[in-house]
Amino acid sequence: MGEIITVEQSTGLVKRLKREGKKIVLVGGIFDLIHRGHVEFLEAAKREGDVLIVLLESDEKTREIKGKNRPINTREDRVFVLSRLVMVDYILPLPYFKEDQDYEKLVKMLQPDIIAVTKTDMLKNLKKRYAEAVGGKLVEVISRIKEYSTTKIEEKI
Repeated sequence: MGEIITVEQSTGLVKRLKREGKKIVLVGGIFDLIHRGHVEFLEAAKREGDVLIVLLESDEKTREIKGKNRPINTREDRVFVLSRLVMVDYILPLPYFKEDQDYEKLVKMLQPDIIAVTKTDMLKNLKKRYAEAVGGKLVEVISRIKEYSTTKIEEKI
C-alpha cells in the first residue's frame, strides 16, 4: 500500500532511497475515476524501477485542465484509492502549481531515475527535459488505451 508524503518529506525520503540503491520511477496525473487504463499504466511504470512515486494533481488544477465539473472525486478520495494499489509506493498530493517551473523544481528535488508516461502524453517533451536535467530518462511505458478514460466513463452515466 502506498504511503502519502508531502513535498517537505520527499527530500529526506529520496535521499534514503538513493542511499539504498533504489531506482525511483515518477508518474503524475489526476487519476479521477481509477479504471483499467490507470492500473495498466501504473503497473507498467512500476516495472521500470524499485519505487513508484505518484504525483497527484490538486482539485483546482484538475478543474483547470478538465473543466468545472471535475474532479468527480476529491483529491482526498483519489489519494485514498491510489494508496490502496499494490504497485504504488508513495503518493505526493501536489499543491496547486501555476507554472511549469513549479513541476521542474519538484522533479529536481525528487531526482527520479525514470519519468514514466504514456506514448501519447502531450507533455512528453517537457517531462523528458525534466528527466534529463536530473540525469534520468523518460520512458514511454504503454500506449494510451482509448476505450478507458474518465471522460468516456462519465459520458456513459
